[in-house]
Amino acid sequence: MAAPPPRPVFREQPRLIRGLLSQPTPVLEELRARFGPVVGLGFGPARMAVVGDAAAIRELFALGSDSFRWGHKFNALGFVVGDESMIVSDGADHRRRRGSVQMAFSRRSLNGWIPMIVEKADLAVDEIGQDPSIIDLYAFGRRLVLTIVVRALFGDRLAERADEIGDLFQRPQDYLEAPAWKQTPHPFPRTARARVRADRRALDSIVDEQIAHLRANPSDDPRDVLAKLVGDGDLSDSEIRDQVVSLMGAGYDTTSATLAWMIWRVSLSPGLWGRLRAEADEKFGPLNQELIPDEHTLRSLSLANATMRETTRLHPAGVISPREAVIDIEVANFQIRKGTLILWSAHLAGRDSNVWIDPLRFDPDRFSQLTEAQAVAAKASWVPFGGGARNCLGFALAEMELTLIISRLSQRLDITSDSATLPAPVGMVVNRPTGGAPMQVSLRR
Repeated sequence: MAAPPPRPVFREQPRLIRGLLSQPTPVLEELRARFGPVVGLGFGPARMAVVGDAAAIRELFALGSDSFRWGHKFNALGFVVGDESMIVSDGADHRRRRGSVQMAFSRRSLNGWIPMIVEKADLAVDEIGQDPSIIDLYAFGRRLVLTIVVRALFGDRLAERADEIGDLFQRPQDYLEAPAWKQTPHPFPRTARARVRADRRALDSIVDEQIAHLRANPSDDPRDVLAKLVGDGDLSDSEIRDQVVSLMGAGYDTTSATLAWMIWRVSLSPGLWGRLRAEADEKFGPLNQELIPDEHTLRSLSLANATMRETTRLHPAGVISPREAVIDIEVANFQIRKGTLILWSAHLAGRDSNVWIDPLRFDPDRFSQLTEAQAVAAKASWVPFGGGARNCLGFALAEMELTLIISRLSQRLDITSDSATLPAPVGMVVNRPTGGAPMQVSLRR
């Protein structure tokens, strides 16, 4: 019989649990170093198991989705994204909802978004002045990514309402970052939870209005996710609303946080911004020529893609991801009992010294220097977007955005960091750099 996962001594449990539910990164690293790949926390109905190395996570993914539940009692996401969201659905409901949305993320749709992503990046850059000034490129990136996501989800008709939609989504995202005790369900008015409910109703109203418009004026635009969901007719209106809100949450906050980490890492890596610029000059062509990028352009940006991969290895947007075991399971020779909340960590998998050489060093070139065996292990251990049947549905869009944006920014901007030190991470749900990404920025000379 497999051994139960090792547990910290009782007096340490409250501190470690509080850390995991507020600022998880240092606690995860402590747990992995002291207790190994699987660590038990909590007691009774509030049991948790932290799965912390690449091999153990691969075993977890191989067990299949029927061994787990995502709509569990500890999942606070349902309050924000809706009970019919695929993120908190299980079984047949999850497969049906995910299947409908997946069709809207076809390769044709993804390729169709490439020119739009570059266009939106150029429009954002055009607002930056020639004289150097301190700009928070995290805030810059959030506005840019939001514009891209709204266009991809809603089409051109709602593009002008991107800021309004972003404002309505901000408070729910902030709410999810609050300590667990502040998210206790209640019906009271004039509270943070009541304000989140009001913002969600306003978001629903925007989506409902666009659904009605699309029914009256059908669109065959393959780049419009909402038009595809309405046209297919496989989901109810309430299901469509919940999927759209889920996609916005998954595609907006996370991607912009990763972009901020990428800008920090590149700015602190001597010569890398110049190498990215040289690649962009070659693949995009001169700045004064008309630009029509396509999937061939994207595939040719090998250094920008490697920079994206290396950033997400070290700074995945979600450092922990929860699922509840619905049966007794075995991972890394440890028994995890039914009802245990399993927290697997992309953060730890990306820093696993059993897989990655010098794992804390930022080196995009590592991906072109791996042996065949190392490449296989790295591919299985690079899991910033999850793995298996429940991987992030929007991962391909996020990869495209990050690769194209960092390439285009390097071609068009000069940036310098006033700090030689990487900021500490912050965020329980979305891992982002403390203080944003303030940089000295000007248009390329």
